[in-house]
Amino acid sequence: MTEYVFAAIAGRPNAGKSSILNCLVGEKIAMVTEKPQTTRTRITGVLTEGELQYVFIDTPGLHKPHNKLGVHMNNAVAGAIADTDVIVFTADCTKAAGEGIKAALEAVAGKGIPLILALNKTDLLSSKQDLMPVIAEYSSLADFDAVIPLSAKENDGIDILKSEIRKYAKQGPHFFPDDKLTDQPEEILMAEMIREKVMLLMREEIPHGIAVGIDSLKEGETKAGEDILNIDATIYCEQQSHKGMVIGKGGSMLRRIGTLAREDLEGFFRIKVNLSLYVRVKEDWRNREGLIRSFGLTEE
Repeated sequence: MTEYVFAAIAGRPNAGKSSILNCLVGEKIAMVTEKPQTTRTRITGVLTEGELQYVFIDTPGLHKPHNKLGVHMNNAVAGAIADTDVIVFTADCTKAAGEGIKAALEAVAGKGIPLILALNKTDLLSSKQDLMPVIAEYSSLADFDAVIPLSAKENDGIDILKSEIRKYAKQGPHFFPDDKLTDQPEEILMAEMIREKVMLLMREEIPHGIAVGIDSLKEGETKAGEDILNIDATIYCEQQSHKGMVIGKGGSMLRRIGTLAREDLEGFFRIKVNLSLYVRVKEDWRNREGLIRSFGLTEE
């Protein structure tokens, strides 16, 4: 008899939710940076082990929105947990549970859905004993069904988390083909791989005003007869002044972004890639519903 379980991964920005998703699935399907609010929409990761199919839903970090995109991001979290079997609330175990954590917990707790606390980044603690006051503090804030300390960076504790999630599996058919890793369209995955490189390479004030759109995809052959995927993509900035920074002197920054993105694209899609990047300005796009929708960043 086949089984399935839906698990939503929620929490504050920069807690390591996407890293946990990637570890659970065993492939990098969600972008990861040290900058907060990297994830903008929910991302579904699928793992099928025998008769059991796990469906993990990575969500944007819960935060006080400052634009329409922020509202859509918070709505994506609400939509993700509505029909889930268990919520994995992820927190950085090196940081105290401030007002932001309390507000985030209020958004997901008390809904009759089992709640697991995943205390991430244990590799940054000087001693495991440092976990005890952290566990006590969080346990006073919500009624968790389980508390799992782990390190996504070192892939430590991920199997324990997966075993805990398995307890909430239900009998029924699998929702996705057994060999599927994600429900993300190829174009969205490609755009996110490119945006990740912008996030990693650019200054703090620029990345959050960046969006990426895939303009065209064409399969072809190289002169040597190898299969090749030709991708044209546009990096959108909110301000004219940012466009020059993304391009860099003599195109140096854009080449760095393109080189790193192409390496990831070739590794994931297992095909040689020719990536052409363009940079355009769409002022204040994070407050423009039509553009937010066109970039695939609504909760629908």
